[in-house]
Amino acid sequence: MNKAINLAKKGLGKTHPNPCVGSVLVANEKIIGQGFHIKAGCDHAEIFALKEAGSKSKNSTLYITLEPCSHEGRTPPCVDSIIKAGVARVVIGSKDPNPMVNGEGIKQLRAAGINVEVNFMQEQCEKLNPGFYKRMLERRPYVRSKIACSFDGKTSLNNCESKWISSEASRKDVQKWRQISAAVLTGVSTINADDPQLNVRQSGIDTQPIRIILDTHLSVNINAKILNQSNIIIFHHDDPRGIQNLLEDKKIKLIRTKTKNGLIDLTVLLKQLGDMEINDILVESGPTLNGELLKAQLIDELIIYQAPILLAGDANSLFNQPVLQSMKDRIYLEHSDIRNFAGDIRYLSKVHYSHVD
Repeated sequence: MNKAINLAKKGLGKTHPNPCVGSVLVANEKIIGQGFHIKAGCDHAEIFALKEAGSKSKNSTLYITLEPCSHEGRTPPCVDSIIKAGVARVVIGSKDPNPMVNGEGIKQLRAAGINVEVNFMQEQCEKLNPGFYKRMLERRPYVRSKIACSFDGKTSLNNCESKWISSEASRKDVQKWRQISAAVLTGVSTINADDPQLNVRQSGIDTQPIRIILDTHLSVNINAKILNQSNIIIFHHDDPRGIQNLLEDKKIKLIRTKTKNGLIDLTVLLKQLGDMEINDILVESGPTLNGELLKAQLIDELIIYQAPILLAGDANSLFNQPVLQSMKDRIYLEHSDIRNFAGDIRYLSKVHYSHVD
């Protein structure tokens, strides 16, 4: 199963909207087939393993990180191929949270006389696809927010200057997070102030994540670099400047959405993104959007790069919201990984909005 997990990781950032899945087929204590899901529309992991093993699949054991599908989607049901191949035992890392599967694959395998074991190394297998689980169970994407800050928790000077707080090694690491994310989310203030492209700048990358800009009143600089790229979506509420046609001429996708207190309603937004089959998003923005996401309890994980510098004084902090009135309302972080990037400390932290023992 550990090998299947490592195989599944090869699909990170490539299988959207499907989950990453790895599979290993074993007979007589030897691997006879293996595979991972490469991208949506291609064979699933177990099919690669079965094809590699061929006739050796009969009476074998299949290890797979996620329950095999039992429905017709972009590809035929995998349980049919497993049963037809004569596999004797299937060890499953985790049940599929997709309502169209969710135990049905296990049920069909057992009905065919196959010995099925479920939830083997479950935690490790589920960690492969937090976005897929979040979308299937809560109908919204998993939200990671990436923030670079100083040792005293500041993200930019009062005049908004922030280049560069983090090291080159940290910025290179950010490229990996963009690459595995279905979408990158930012606000129009970041676009107009910094003119970022928010793309993956690595050789050999043929697809970019969707770049999503929140722009309530379509106030974006029409000459912003990001608007010359493909895969750009702007969520807005109205168009007082009358620039919608100019943006559409640039092949920008515009989606009208609801507001709350004069800003894009983030809860509605994430439901819309879930409906668009977006599993996970990487937020790269300032303290206003990050604060509103935190206030709405929509940030699931933080990626913080803390540099060994002080910005002091009236520099900008990580979050403008929420304004807490009591210590009982404090927000807890669960560090899952801490490491050094050329002097910067990177924290990967799950966000808990109430205390977890």
